Amino acid sequence: MQTSTPTTRLAVDMTPQEALPLLRAAEERLQPYARRTPTVHAHWLSEATGMEVHLKLENLQRTGAFKIRGALNKVLQLSAQDLARGLVAASAGNHAQGLALAARLAGTQATIVMPTTTPILKVQRTEGFGARVLLHGESFDQANAHMRELAAREGLLVVPAFDDPDIILGQGTAGVEFAEDVPDLDALVVPIGGGGLCSGMALAFKALSPRTRIIGVQASGAAPMVRSFHSGTPSPVADPRTIADGIRVGVVGEWTWQLIRRHVDECVVVEEDEIVDAVLQTIEKSKVVAEAAGVPGIAAILAGKIQGATKVGTIVSGGNIDLHLMARIIENGLERAGRTHVLRLRTPDAPGQLKRIVEVLAEHGCNIVDVQHYRAGWRVPLGFVDIDVLVETRKAGQGEQVEQALEARGFALRR
Repeated sequence: MQTSTPTTRLAVDMTPQEALPLLRAAEERLQPYARRTPTVHAHWLSEATGMEVHLKLENLQRTGAFKIRGALNKVLQLSAQDLARGLVAASAGNHAQGLALAARLAGTQATIVMPTTTPILKVQRTEGFGARVLLHGESFDQANAHMRELAAREGLLVVPAFDDPDIILGQGTAGVEFAEDVPDLDALVVPIGGGGLCSGMALAFKALSPRTRIIGVQASGAAPMVRSFHSGTPSPVADPRTIADGIRVGVVGEWTWQLIRRHVDECVVVEEDEIVDAVLQTIEKSKVVAEAAGVPGIAAILAGKIQGATKVGTIVSGGNIDLHLMARIIENGLERAGRTHVLRLRTPDAPGQLKRIVEVLAEHGCNIVDVQHYRAGWRVPLGFVDIDVLVETRKAGQGEQVEQALEARGFALRR
């Protein structure tokens, strides 16, 4: 692997046109290693929203997320002396994998500090790329503080997850590709964690498609950039909370804040149930496996938060979802969509009660997924049994119809 030192550096006050040659140089630098991911027309999302929606599938990168772009762009420009020091970063998982692979390609060692809440899949994959993984703290910000201490103690070179000009330019190459594939978008919706992806893509689109509105989106429980954008001053979130671990960040970066305030037109938030719904629908209807942090853009579009646009693009920024979490998201999403329903009944402790319940379910065409039977005296009054039945329904609202039918047959429901 050849490394190179740039002759021109990104500056926050550069115009997008001035930054474009740097984005092009990063694109050329990454070409042998990072995939040019496809952009697809999302027919289901277009039909659901009345807009023409295009998705860039960064979940198909070698490491399962866009982060390989920034990490490689940074590492490929390091000197031999810097590489010899060893690299270190804090990450919720996707930057970890990107840097671990970049370090391996460059012939050096990466140490990654990850929050203790990081999904095991991301830990294992980071280790699989050869990195040393240390778990510390419950959030990215706590892991990042520990990483800084470790870097000072061991003399390691810090490769930031987002707040670095070369990282931003690397992430911006996704924007260059997107703008070339779909050059006339009315709006581009970009997930924000620390803001590296949104900063880079905003620079790319403002250079190649100036009329495109750039809309950043964060989870409502971890939205320091949105808060800062609206207040006009950096506004951290003390205790960021969201199911989307990849964007669970409580601070804004100096670089990313300055670039987003200059080049992003709007910022919105999405709720947890909107993120869950976006993961579920993306898997089911686009056949695209995406992690929670990869779909805030889709969530915002589905929730009707993108107004005044007819042709919209967003990026599926990552697909590294833990399978246990995926199962829970699917179960939760199916229940909220009315495609599964839990019936909670209290019946006399007498033979034949369960048979009578099953007969009602059969009449309505419901499929039984699970049955739980509780008779314990500390929980259920003497002479009664609690029965919970999880059923698959044929349409939304059918669960309530079945409850009404059971009550008509004399069954008591536990609310």
